[in-house]
Amino acid sequence: MPRKFVLELEFPEDVSEKDLEDVEIKKKSKEVVVLELLRKKKISQGKAAEILGITRDELFDLMAKYDVPLFDVDKEELKRELKQ
Repeated sequence: MPRKFVLELEFPEDVSEKDLEDVEIKKKSKEVVVLELLRKKKISQGKAAEILGITRDELFDLMAKYDVPLFDVDKEELKRELKQ
C-alpha cells in the first residue's frame, strides 16, 4: 500500500497556493523527486516507472529530459563486467 509524503516548499508571496495546486505542476514535481531518487540510486528504474505510472520507454524519455544517465557504472565496475 503506497504511503503519502508531504514535502514542504517555500515560495515568494507573489506565488499563490492556487497556482501550485495545478495538476501539471504537481505531476512535474513528482517526476523531479522520483528522478532525483533514481539519480542517487535510491530506487530502480522499474520502481521509478511504477511510482510515476509510466512505461520504461516513457521513463527513458524522462531520464533523457532531466539528464539522468541510463547506465551509471564506474570504470572499474565496467571492466569487471566486461571480463565476465
